[in-house]
Amino acid sequence: MGLFGNTQAPLVGVDISSTAIKLLQLSQVGGRYRVEHYAVEPLPSNAVVEKSIVEVEAVGDAIRRAVGRSQTRAKHAAAAVAGSAVITKLITMPANLDDDALEDQIQYDAAQYIPYPINEVSMDFEVLGPMPGNAELVQVLLVASRSENVELRQSALEMGGLTTKVMDVEAFAMENAFRLIADQLSVPKDGLVALVDVGATVTTLNVLRDQRSIYTREQAFGGKHLTDEVMRRYGLNYEEAGLAKRQGGLPESYEVEVLEPFKEAMVQQISRLLQFFYAGSEFNRVDQIVLAGGCASIAGMNGMIEEQLGVPTVTANPLANMSLGPRVQANALAQDAPALMIACGLAMRSFD
Repeated sequence: MGLFGNTQAPLVGVDISSTAIKLLQLSQVGGRYRVEHYAVEPLPSNAVVEKSIVEVEAVGDAIRRAVGRSQTRAKHAAAAVAGSAVITKLITMPANLDDDALEDQIQYDAAQYIPYPINEVSMDFEVLGPMPGNAELVQVLLVASRSENVELRQSALEMGGLTTKVMDVEAFAMENAFRLIADQLSVPKDGLVALVDVGATVTTLNVLRDQRSIYTREQAFGGKHLTDEVMRRYGLNYEEAGLAKRQGGLPESYEVEVLEPFKEAMVQQISRLLQFFYAGSEFNRVDQIVLAGGCASIAGMNGMIEEQLGVPTVTANPLANMSLGPRVQANALAQDAPALMIACGLAMRSFD
């Protein structure tokens, strides 16, 4: 299996993050998406570290539980490798090559673009279209990841009872799901949108223009900092702290002494990521910030970012215009929606 794969049977999108398995299955009725099955299943601490699977059995068990809770009958999955584990290169090729010749030529040329032995790499490519200003050449996106990154995910999915049909890249899945929220935004056609995904341990900035990603960067920061502080301050274990964060029940001092400093730190991290983007591009501002990931659900977060950074900020909800199947709990789904961007982009691969 390459890195993109192709699909016919219904797929579940499975996002393997650092703290949870997020599973989502969509159907399409009359051109409109419907959420048929979904589950978010927590992972044991350190089963996945910075998006690399460390304990494959623990991840497989969590996937099996998520499949059971979601009540899906689908057996095929789309998953993704993290951007930090992927090399992407835009290369040019002669336009007159047929598919087989193009594949042979890319295999032959790939060694000069990829810093690993070719036999240790899973690789795929997509022809993006003619080279601007030169009809004799086409632009090809080459994507490669070390095979072990792909194989560990495949193994975990297999242990969870699923067969991997598509292996995507998280940034591409994000871009796919972004199409669903584009009409919720108030930006000009060629405006810049900063999609900021604040996960458990990694924050990812994806800058999009015309719904295409033009810049991406990861930084080590996320909701686990808040969980660790709750554990330290209130003497809770990892599971208790995660639960208390979501469901409440912490002392009154939590808001002022723990949550507010975390929110301030999050604004600083987002500001820093944007500064990196401005420093390396011709742009000096973005038109809108879209906040995704588990931390996007923190009350008042987008207002604080908007106020301090001076950029209109909204919370991502890729499921806003979807109908819900009978097995889906609307309340739980609404709370989890900002964290389901990658799972949603993967689930949409059913309809490619």
